[in-house]
Amino acid sequence: MRAQLPQRAQLIERYRVPDRLKPRVRVNFIASLDGAATHEGLSGGLNNADDKIVFDTLRLLTDVILVGAGTVRAEGYGGIQMSPEDAAWRVAHGLSPQLPVAIVSGRLDLEPGHPVFTEAATRPIVLTHAAAPADRRVALSAVADVIDCGEHAIDPHLLVAALAARGLPQILCEGGPHLFGDLVAADRVDELCLSLSPLLEGGGAGRIAVGATGATRAMELLHVLRAGDMLFLRYARQQS
Repeated sequence: MRAQLPQRAQLIERYRVPDRLKPRVRVNFIASLDGAATHEGLSGGLNNADDKIVFDTLRLLTDVILVGAGTVRAEGYGGIQMSPEDAAWRVAHGLSPQLPVAIVSGRLDLEPGHPVFTEAATRPIVLTHAAAPADRRVALSAVADVIDCGEHAIDPHLLVAALAARGLPQILCEGGPHLFGDLVAADRVDELCLSLSPLLEGGGAGRIAVGATGATRAMELLHVLRAGDMLFLRYARQQS
């Protein structure tokens, strides 16, 4: 008999955090069995309907979606909008009906007319640094709240603090690999939710985290869920 995910209420309990007021960075990625982060350049080539259920559950429980500008372009992000059912669930549990997306960009190289801005249910946030191009800052300020998180580069610690200060302490990072790598290097990853796709990809696909600075961070396995041949792993920062 094919293994199935728990029912929605049980799945929510499996991913619920004990303290929503404490800032927490949860990262969500998918990878093939041989470590590829993409199929034909996109992560969507590795997922299936079960992965979408987990993906939607993680969004349901967060305060803000964090994503790099490159991933917004590559993965075709549109405006983030919760379904009426999910919005109602969030309101019933003391959360805002819709959640914003926070886009990380040092160069501010996104167009104000991009769907991630024009189709958003709530005003997006752009996280950058003080030395970012002034003309791009003015253009994006018309469609998003632009926040500096550092002087000449984006500091992940200031990024988390800025979102928490806006009442958004539960942060769900959906990529990309460079942003994940920066968070790892800064020791700002509290949790990794990794979907393991039953594929051997080969080729030159990259990893889920890349960066100029390497780091080793010990993680603790919280649970393993199975749906068919797909595995859903939840790891948290190992407590000292």
